[in-house]
Amino acid sequence: MDSRRSLLVIALLFISFLVYQQWQLDYHTPKPVVTEQVNSTSDVPTISASTSTADIITSQQRGRVVTLENDVFRLQVDTLGGDVIHSELLNYDAELDSDTPFTLLTNKPNHVYIAQSGLVGKDGIDTKAGRANYQVEGDNFVLADGQNELSVPLVFEKDGVIYRKVFVLKRGAYDVGVNFEIDNQSDKTIEVEPYGQLRHTLVEDTGNVAMPTYTGGAYSSSETNYKKYSFDDMQKANLAISTKAGWIAVLQHYFVSAWIPNQDADNQLYSLTDKANNLASIGYRGPTTIVPAGTTETIKSALWTGPKLQDKMETVANHLDLTVDYGWAWFIAKPLFMLLTFIQSIVHNWGLAIIGVTLVVKALLYPLTKAQYTSMAKMRMLQPKLQEMRERFGEDRQRMSQEMMKLYKEEKVNPLGGCLPILLQMPIFIALYWTFLEAVELRHAPFFGWIQDLSAQDPYYILPILMGASMFLLQKMSPTPVADPTQQKVMNFMPVLFTGFFLFFPSGLVLYWLVSNLITIAQQQLIYRGLEKKGLHSRHK
Repeated sequence: MDSRRSLLVIALLFISFLVYQQWQLDYHTPKPVVTEQVNSTSDVPTISASTSTADIITSQQRGRVVTLENDVFRLQVDTLGGDVIHSELLNYDAELDSDTPFTLLTNKPNHVYIAQSGLVGKDGIDTKAGRANYQVEGDNFVLADGQNELSVPLVFEKDGVIYRKVFVLKRGAYDVGVNFEIDNQSDKTIEVEPYGQLRHTLVEDTGNVAMPTYTGGAYSSSETNYKKYSFDDMQKANLAISTKAGWIAVLQHYFVSAWIPNQDADNQLYSLTDKANNLASIGYRGPTTIVPAGTTETIKSALWTGPKLQDKMETVANHLDLTVDYGWAWFIAKPLFMLLTFIQSIVHNWGLAIIGVTLVVKALLYPLTKAQYTSMAKMRMLQPKLQEMRERFGEDRQRMSQEMMKLYKEEKVNPLGGCLPILLQMPIFIALYWTFLEAVELRHAPFFGWIQDLSAQDPYYILPILMGASMFLLQKMSPTPVADPTQQKVMNFMPVLFTGFFLFFPSGLVLYWLVSNLITIAQQQLIYRGLEKKGLHSRHK
């Protein structure tokens, strides 16, 4: 397989990948999960479905909004229900070079994304009649310098029972402890069930064919480490799973919010849609907690609301780091990301780190690349004999095939020897592609000059044009011409086609492909010079 045909294979694989990817976005939806349904007339699903957007907005007016802040985010909590209705990520800009923190959770008339939690069940304080209206001393709570943890209790009293909803913020952490302390000072036993849910406007942002993104639900259970459950899925069938441990989440590009219930308990995961108000909820419901008279019980849970930081998420809950979704290429993407991060820690520039990864990948593939070009050279040497066979055997294709295989065996030539490096190169490319789409570390990461965000397309299209030029140069330097005029025209069009695709790709990915092409050109010249010395290669005149 000569280098020009290899380019055709790459193009076919590349276009097939894009078509498959778009088909996945447009038509593929997981089979709805329907198992044991959540029961009880007073449980969370019923309450949640009856809570309209207007009710949520009104709750801000009836309750009081307090602010909780550590060194990485600022939260706003509504005392009516104790919901987190707003979150700002202090270390992430809303836009490149802006001074405005990125807003994740929000509660606006046209866009709702909030984290609700409470107690339901036989003696629950969140009912159809209304939700608990907590009291708190103060309006602003900030983690002080030198302080590693901040606890803020919201208090509600009912029928001799004191309920404390305690938010626990830690330094440098995006997970918030949301714990219920139930002090039963009454003369009877009470029973409650905890719940947590994320409520989001029904919208799915899938980006474009070059840079697809996912906005929707996801969950983890004892049977499934990680699975997306889109808003479209929720409208088709309610999620209803009984599981040990587990968690639920809402994902978007680079960021995620997730409720992590008690991981030692049996929990029920559910989803609901309120089509009238264009809202969806995905949540969990914990087991019944019995609090005898005169005793105190604590129910723990955690809320992650922040960037998709793999190393930190995996310490919060099992498989939460899988929300950084690399698709089927995860087993390549993860080590590549680790390598990328390691090199960046040395060079302190993500663009230079990409170049470093490219050098490592090309060095590892060099033995295969050398074998590829050696095989191509041997195949070219056999062309006169192959042409003679075509003339001798004419239409007898079976005999022709037998004689060709015999010749290949005698000359120790593998006709498919040029394919393996290409087949290995595409999964690596796809893995890097998903890394750039998923790794928040690359968001707004600068390179040099005009490239100030490696996760976004080149604003002036300089890198894609250089990449196209490098492909054209690599093609022209191919030592074997394409005899078929039609194939020649197709090959001449390939750099233009690829340049068109790469105009919309993340600039970091284009940088990788450009550097890879330049290294391939250098390797090609090195290999062919070595072959010329051995008499295995003659340059095309």
